[in-house]
Amino acid sequence: MSMLSQRLHVGIAQKQILTPGLVQLVTVLQLNRLELRDMIAQEVAQNPVLEESLDPSEEMTPAELQEVLERERETTPADHELLAASGTEAEYHAEAVAEAVAEGNHEEIAAPAATDPFDEIDFDNYFNDYLEPGFKSPAGESTEKPSWETFASAPVTLPDHLRSQLSLVVMAEDVRDGCESVIGNLDDNGYVTATLEEIATYGAHTLDDVEKALEEVQSLDPAGVGARDVRECLLLQMENRRGVGSVAWQILDKHMKMLEMRRYRDLAKALGRPLEHIQTAVEVIKHLDPRPGLKYSGPGARSVEPDVYIYKDGDGFHIELNDDDMPQLRLNRQYIKMLDREQEPNKEVRNYVKDRFNAAAMLLKNIEQRKQTILKVCQCIIDRQREFLEHGLNQLRPMMIKDLAEEIGVHASTVSRAVSSKYAHTPQGVFELRYFFSEAVQGPSGSSTPLLLLKRMVKKMIDNEDTSKPLTDDQITAKLQAEGINVTRRTVAKYREDLKIPSTHQRRVKD
Repeated sequence: MSMLSQRLHVGIAQKQILTPGLVQLVTVLQLNRLELRDMIAQEVAQNPVLEESLDPSEEMTPAELQEVLERERETTPADHELLAASGTEAEYHAEAVAEAVAEGNHEEIAAPAATDPFDEIDFDNYFNDYLEPGFKSPAGESTEKPSWETFASAPVTLPDHLRSQLSLVVMAEDVRDGCESVIGNLDDNGYVTATLEEIATYGAHTLDDVEKALEEVQSLDPAGVGARDVRECLLLQMENRRGVGSVAWQILDKHMKMLEMRRYRDLAKALGRPLEHIQTAVEVIKHLDPRPGLKYSGPGARSVEPDVYIYKDGDGFHIELNDDDMPQLRLNRQYIKMLDREQEPNKEVRNYVKDRFNAAAMLLKNIEQRKQTILKVCQCIIDRQREFLEHGLNQLRPMMIKDLAEEIGVHASTVSRAVSSKYAHTPQGVFELRYFFSEAVQGPSGSSTPLLLLKRMVKKMIDNEDTSKPLTDDQITAKLQAEGINVTRRTVAKYREDLKIPSTHQRRVKD
């Protein structure tokens, strides 16, 4: 019978442990300038020894900070040496005394007398200014006005837009409650995601009230909202345009399959209309919106600010990081006094201040390391993509992250973080840094062609094809191989699907 018992074992194992500084470096490296600015603001609010610097000459260097921290670790630190790093008034007076002695002025040099700051205030003029007739308070004493950002409107969502319209419609309360349930079951595109029976059951409504509620919602703006499929969505928009019974209406109502297959001649025969009428109706249908709710529910405009500027400078290129509106950090010298045992006898306070100084110095070091890594990556991109920067997209060359990492001497994950969510302003436009990295097409003659250009070639061939006889994947493959690019039909089909281009059968337009 086996017995369970506790035992001690001694063993050796290797495991990777990330220090807090390394974790912060990894985090800082993958931030773009907007995210880094937010992080710096958060660190300044949490760390009292960090502050924004308006004058770079006042910034305390890491070497000075390290010297102070090292002196704090000594068993009997020299208080005057610690205070010397902060540049106090006592140091200034001591230097003045030394200069006077060196010049031979042996007269007694008095220490600066302590003055009461209240004696320096002229209270008579102060009150006379305020007692004068017609006095207006200075601008600095006026109440702070709210920022214009306070009045910026929040984005209007699709439910809010629909509810604002329903508030102006007179209807029974049961139907209004049903409208709320219908709106709650709309997806981002504006379609109803549940059946009317499910809405009635889970919302404790009658089926008749839900049907009336759906009709009310479908009558609101944007046209087509509240539809249960694409066909109903497009029909609602045609109804909104007073196109009931038109050729476009008939196509959407009874011949959606032919429309999808682009069988325009068959549509003309089925409706007894000339082919020109069918083509006009198809153009009308193309201007309808199959996703009416997306303009309210979709993601807003993405704000992009270049992290790097790449300028043409003579025969070469110049790299400059975008530091506009980026807070310039410095270490507050006043807290150095709190490292002195006589001025701050509380050991916990001294340890806290020392930890804050270490954390601040680590942040400054990691921000500088981020800057140097991005500059190195951009310099390698310039060296490898010079033809692209000078002549345009068609000159883009294949480039792998691992190859660039080996050239810089860092891990591939470091380069991946350095280019993550960062943009560069180049002579050819603004591009994400990841845009410059692309695998090469495998093959003897196509190994130097990046995948991005290959996809563009496939798309260009399809755009220029004869719609009555669209190119097959085999034909596209043969054309690419004729240009020296060794690809297979399966590869071409994959690229076509990535570009969301329909198949040959779906692209064919029958006359």
